[in-house]
Amino acid sequence: MSNQNKNLDARSKRPQTIAGALGGLIKMFGVRASDADLVQRWGEIMGPDIAAVACLVAIKKNRDNTFNIVIRPAVPAYALQLSYRSDEIIKKINKYFGYNAVSKISFRK
Repeated sequence: MSNQNKNLDARSKRPQTIAGALGGLIKMFGVRASDADLVQRWGEIMGPDIAAVACLVAIKKNRDNTFNIVIRPAVPAYALQLSYRSDEIIKKINKYFGYNAVSKISFRK
């Protein structure tokens, strides 16, 4: 077999969620599929400056295939800073999906 199959043969010692397992396969094949992929790749999409101070809490998919996203800051004091950067966060997510995927972003303290 080729070297590409090494990643498929490697197994983790703990059970994985379906989203985690599919996220790895999606990453290998380069397909951006769903909101589960957004959760799996949050750090890559946002970059180290935003990912260090915020985590993705909830995603609600709307009927028009857009998402309402809820973000929780690591420290409540970062909520204001993140709200100032909400346009940047939306642009990064939309760039990742390739269309206007985010309709609303909100912050939980």
